[in-house]
Amino acid sequence: MNNYNTNKRKIINDPVHGFIGVSSDLIFDLISHPYFQRLRRIRQLGLTHFVYPGATHTRFQHAIGAMHLMQLAIGVIRSKGNDITDIEEEAALAAILLHDIGHGPFSHTLESSIIPHMTHERMSVLLIRDLNRQFRGRLSTAEEVFSGTCNKKFLHELVAGQLDMDRMDYLKRDSFYTGVTEGVIGSDRIIKMLNVVDDHLVVEAKGIYSIEKFLIARRLMYWQVYYHKTVVAAECLLTMLLKRARQLVLEGNELFASPCLKFFLENYTSRGHEMLIDNFVNLDDDDIMSAAKVWSRHDDKILALLAGWFTGRELYRTEFSYTMFPGERTENIKLKVGSEYGIPADMTGYFVVCGEISNYAYKSEDENIRILYNTGELADISEASEMLNVSVLSKTIKKYFLCYPKKINAI
Repeated sequence: MNNYNTNKRKIINDPVHGFIGVSSDLIFDLISHPYFQRLRRIRQLGLTHFVYPGATHTRFQHAIGAMHLMQLAIGVIRSKGNDITDIEEEAALAAILLHDIGHGPFSHTLESSIIPHMTHERMSVLLIRDLNRQFRGRLSTAEEVFSGTCNKKFLHELVAGQLDMDRMDYLKRDSFYTGVTEGVIGSDRIIKMLNVVDDHLVVEAKGIYSIEKFLIARRLMYWQVYYHKTVVAAECLLTMLLKRARQLVLEGNELFASPCLKFFLENYTSRGHEMLIDNFVNLDDDDIMSAAKVWSRHDDKILALLAGWFTGRELYRTEFSYTMFPGERTENIKLKVGSEYGIPADMTGYFVVCGEISNYAYKSEDENIRILYNTGELADISEASEMLNVSVLSKTIKKYFLCYPKKINAI
């Protein structure tokens, strides 16, 4: 009998959090499952390594780290007299472990390109339900925690909320791997200050400075890392590459692709639900990269240019503006692109891309971060903070971007 996995209480050595224990057989089996192991091949920050070379960490690492922080949070909340059963603890650990299971290649980069109108959260729900079927109902409580239908709302808030373990891990982890120290947060301190009042997470007043730092760090990381202009350029280029590949396939052209990537390039909407899942769980960053290398030698000039630029990191130039770019300017750039590369006028949209990005650090109307004083009084962070101008942090900042080939003089 093969007994190689009889000891399931493993220890994982994580560079961010140190040693992480696997708390139960179910958690071990979930980590070992092919659906979860696939996350080793999905970069946490998509194409951010084009800017920060160290940012090659994966969704697998992040999910393990978030699970570790969930273990710590549950221990703290329990120690303060809040009841959490062993079943609920295991469910919360499983829910946070699987919270990103629905991410596609390069994480957020291709979220709307691989499967239009399908968010990674919705795909995560589909995959958790499928795993629950495979595990014969052992993930039913985890599914409730993930979706927010569980009896204890604070457990869902630990998975998806203003102070969830997802954010606690990714800010600390992304700062570590990018080297951007502005994003470093005191996650351990914040977790130590967590408590529950009226079935909702609160932060004890002693932790208010850590919360202030957390909100500022989150905003800085978005502009300095996640929305860095070169990252935006790389994401636009890859999105246009997949768009061109899909168009060629739908026109009947033969294109190199792995079976699972080909499934999504074709008109898969008429296929069954089971085929959607089967192909998605086999799709990762490697499928895109291997295809792009081959496409760079394709007869289609547009596909070959885009693929060659992507694999060689010859990225678009990106401009940001707080107002929309004038239509006549983008049209002028398209004319120059057509002339420079010999591209038909109706195809220059692959090379000149406009869009918008937005960011806010805190929105009290979505879900408050409440501060708990020794008197038992509760106050929103916007009232409790002496340092933060939360009205500024909660304001949605929108920027418009314009991407086009660097060879083009857009003046």
